Parts: sequence; C-alpha cells; structure tokens
Amino acid sequence: MSEDHADAARTRARKAPTAFRTISEVAEDLHIPQHVLRFWETKFPQLKPLKRGGGRRYYRPEDIALLRRISDLLYTQGYTIKGVQRLLREGGLEEAGAAEDTDLPLPEPPESGAEALRAVLEELEDLAEELRHLAQG
Repeated sequence: MSEDHADAARTRARKAPTAFRTISEVAEDLHIPQHVLRFWETKFPQLKPLKRGGGRRYYRPEDIALLRRISDLLYTQGYTIKGVQRLLREGGLEEAGAAEDTDLPLPEPPESGAEALRAVLEELEDLAEELRHLAQG
C-alpha cells in the first residue's frame, strides 16, 4: 500500500460516519471511477452532492448509500441505467432495498432474447452518450 493511500485510509477512518466525503474518497471506497460518479449525477437526479467553490463535490451519507445501491443494481444485478432510473422513478429502489433487508429476492432483470437485446442496446447508447459527454468536457 502506498504512503498516500495509507494516509487517505487513516483520514477516512477518523471521519465520523455522518461526515461528508469527497468524490475521490467515494470513488475509492466504492471502486468506481470518479468520471462514472459524475456521469451518474447526470443520469440520476436523486444524486445531489453538495458542490463548493471550484465545483468540488461533497457526498452525504445518503448519497453514498444511493450510489452503493445503483452500483449493485448495475454491476451485480444486471440492470441497465434506464432500468435503475425506472426503479427510482417508480419508487422501486426503496422496495428493492427493503427486499434485500428481508432476504426477499429482487426483481429479476430482463431475460428474454428481445428484452436482453434491448437492454444491451440501451447500455450501449448510454455508454456512447457518456463518451460524447467526456469528449466535450
């Protein structure tokens, strides 16, 4: 472990659980690149980190919990960005979180051939949009 990494880990360990976290701390903790976190802010309006001078982001504990849930749904459960957006819009994310707490199964991601192809197409469109966004930045 590098000295900088160890210093960052010690600083984070001293922070209270309710303390705000920087984008670099959140990215490291969740193993998600910073540019993905910024992109998710454009896709999920429920993510509203506090922004200070110079655009520095500070994530609240509830933002971090939502990011963890989004990450799980996208990377573990196999949902697309549009699928997670739908869950958030329809309040299903809370239900899915409650299901996790009570050991009930989460709704399954689309499995049929046509649905799977649509899900892949949506994901590719989202990635293309992210690339366009990065190219403009």
